[in-house]
Amino acid sequence: MTVVPDDHLMTLICDTCGDTVKATACVLPDAEVVWTLVSEQGWSGSPFATGPHRCPHCSLLPLPGGGHASCGDHGPGGILGIDHLNDVTVVAAAGDVDLDTGDTLRTALRHAADMGGHVVVDLSRVHLIDSTGLGHLVRAHRDARDRGATLCLAAPSRFIRTVLHTMRLDGAFPIFDSREDALAQLSKESVLERPTAAAATATRS
Repeated sequence: MTVVPDDHLMTLICDTCGDTVKATACVLPDAEVVWTLVSEQGWSGSPFATGPHRCPHCSLLPLPGGGHASCGDHGPGGILGIDHLNDVTVVAAAGDVDLDTGDTLRTALRHAADMGGHVVVDLSRVHLIDSTGLGHLVRAHRDARDRGATLCLAAPSRFIRTVLHTMRLDGAFPIFDSREDALAQLSKESVLERPTAAAATATRS
């Protein structure tokens, strides 16, 4: 279903039960993005106006026919791979990261934290992300910060950048245009953090 605009209000319609909620529309850079409306009302599903959308009650129910939610031909979210490169763990996600698939990302981020060091989340193959996926990223970012490491995002799409900006999270994460750019920056930071040989000698004496 489609979010119905009405002056400064929008009506959100649940695809499962038909329940509706009307709230003030937030002006966004892209008029098709209704992320704040979906998130603030506790709904799940696509942050786009064209849906699908599920009310809080239906979000707790299994999907009709089972399986994972998908948006168009994006397919369900998943993890393409986890690579350990020196003191950096790269988590590559794909598809739609939402209420139904977010646990996969959470598990991968937990594994990356257990490995120690910095974390790069490669979003180049991620199409959509909802409040569940964002919540996992925020918690992983805080965990990394608490242990003196950095979690950064690589290659988010224009849409994901818009979502991050709308939720005022674009300043929370270091964001890079590519995985390679993120790894290069983290490598520079690691070199700067290492004590020089002279400093190490002075410390020992």
